[in-house]
Amino acid sequence: MTYVVTDNCVRCKYTDCVEVCPVDCFYEGENFLVIHPDECIDCGVCEPECPAEAIKPDTEPGLDKWLKVNAEYAQVWPNITVKREPLPEAKEMDGVEGKFEKFFSAEAGSGD
Repeated sequence: MTYVVTDNCVRCKYTDCVEVCPVDCFYEGENFLVIHPDECIDCGVCEPECPAEAIKPDTEPGLDKWLKVNAEYAQVWPNITVKREPLPEAKEMDGVEGKFEKFFSAEAGSGD
C-alpha cells in the first residue's frame, strides 16, 4: 500500500502534508503535489494533514489512475519538504469536480 494525491489537490496545493512526512516522499508540480509510491512508507501521517482531503490510501477503490499519476510525476518533479502557502485560489477551488482534466499542469514546481 501507498498513499496517493488525488484530484482535489489540483489548484489548491496545500503543503501541510510535506511538513509531516518522515521520508520526504512528496514532489511538487506547478499546481499539484504527488507522492512517490516507492518512497512512501505507508505511515499515513500526511492524510489527516491535508485540508482538501486529497490524500488517500491506494487501497480505496478507483485510485489506480492516481497511483499512475503520482508515480509518473514523482520521477520528474522536484522534491518538496517545506510547507508553503497554498495557491491563491485554493479555497475557491476546494471541492471543484474534475480539476485534473480541466486544470492540471505537467510543469514542475520549484521544490525546496
